[in-house]
Amino acid sequence: MENYTMEGRTYRYYGKEAPLYPFGYGLSYTTFQYQDLVLSPPVLPVCANLSVSVVLQNTGQQDGEEVVQLYLRWEQSSVPVPHWQLVGFRRVAVPAGQETKLSFLVVAEQRAIWAQDWRLEPGTFTLFAGGQQPGQQTRAPSEVLSAQFTVTGAARPLRGC
Repeated sequence: MENYTMEGRTYRYYGKEAPLYPFGYGLSYTTFQYQDLVLSPPVLPVCANLSVSVVLQNTGQQDGEEVVQLYLRWEQSSVPVPHWQLVGFRRVAVPAGQETKLSFLVVAEQRAIWAQDWRLEPGTFTLFAGGQQPGQQTRAPSEVLSAQFTVTGAARPLRGC
């Protein structure tokens, strides 16, 4: 085998064709609203971790569970990367009419790219938080929030952090 590219072989690299059943697909008997997506710090050194918080509110009349998903997108990269990459998820039960604040940690290793070795690069990144993949078309309403953060410093091997 000479072609090791993942283009067209996994959902992360599909072109405009969406997967039939994306990650987190399922039914719910209630509705959820996402709000207050906070990335801290919004500007971080190349080897630093990113703290993420988001508030999830059950706006329906039934208790329910939601799979909260975090995706990362590289806005510019020196090598081909996925359209977005799952970097965190959590199944959480929220009683009807209640809300909960969730915290996640996106570690530097999750931003690493393969360029003859695992490397961390500076640049702008977008983080998505919601009950589905970014841009996913579904019959059940679900929203995806997004926020950008910046990584500063020089590119370096992951093992150098």
